[in-house]
Amino acid sequence: MALPGDNLLEVEDLRVSFATESGVAKVLDGVNLTIRPGEIMGLVGESGCGKTTLANAILGILARNARHEAGTIRFGGEDLLAMPRRRIEDEVRGRRITFIPQDPYGSFNPLFPIGTQTMEVMKWKSPHRAAGEGRGVAGFFSRYPRARRRSDAAAVSQMLRAVQIPDRDAAFVKLPHEFSGGQRQRLMIALALLPQPQLVIADEPTTALDVTIQVQILKLLKQLAKKSGVSVLFTTHDLGTAYEICDRITVMYAGQEVETAPVDDFFRRPHHPYTVRLLESLPRPGRELREIGGEIPGLISPPAGCRFHPRCARATDVCRAERPPVAALGGGHEVRCYHPIAEATPA
Repeated sequence: MALPGDNLLEVEDLRVSFATESGVAKVLDGVNLTIRPGEIMGLVGESGCGKTTLANAILGILARNARHEAGTIRFGGEDLLAMPRRRIEDEVRGRRITFIPQDPYGSFNPLFPIGTQTMEVMKWKSPHRAAGEGRGVAGFFSRYPRARRRSDAAAVSQMLRAVQIPDRDAAFVKLPHEFSGGQRQRLMIALALLPQPQLVIADEPTTALDVTIQVQILKLLKQLAKKSGVSVLFTTHDLGTAYEICDRITVMYAGQEVETAPVDDFFRRPHHPYTVRLLESLPRPGRELREIGGEIPGLISPPAGCRFHPRCARATDVCRAERPPVAALGGGHEVRCYHPIAEATPA
């Protein structure tokens, strides 16, 4: 997709493969993505399309059997893939880019109180910590500077109130299992925002929660993100969730992006055949569910050209031969398709 110069994050032609017993899987194959400052970008698609792998690539936490084949991830104008690992760990991951996991149950150590774990995060990732402070093995055992600890504790109290956990002293002495799932996810949001990051990656953060709690968490995350001006990459397979929280949406299919649009345009005027079928699969009163025929292609030997062509009724020979280029439709709406649906039925 187009890469204007004012983007906070620019992923361009990213290719990541995984070595498996069956062969090399092309999990990300020429992925492009942009996120503007203060924007909530939704990354949607079926399970296995590469959403989490893309998030992990941005964080620099890919599995050992993963290999970066090509492409760049530019954050604040610098290529993260070319940045020294020590600098990534010291300045970027957990500070300028933070993470909200999808499982609030397994994200805390069950043996230590929340206060201990929160202040341990702040010891290393506080926005007031100088770059390089406490580096190395000796730094790992260094003391928490008293003045900074006091200012960090005050920031924690303020943030806990913002995520609607008002009594810091009571919360600090509790173990993780003494909080509900929704409370734990609120704590994860607090931990992600406390370092005052520029970008938060939220990997399906409401999947493990009840529907009513999901709505509360989504509203809270959107409110706090907009208030602080932080950008969010929000990965989800739930289009309803994406509609509630996102400014723009990028659709992925089998390791490639196929359509990007502002959220209202995305739901009212989808143009890629896959996006249209994805929206048609949503339940609607008085309408039968429509499944997408066929199967998601394997990533070890994926189809050439447009990867959706084996399931697409509009596919022609050119679709089977070459991946479609980006077509700009105006208003920030872009699609990769040789035969886009000009007048798609609104979702």
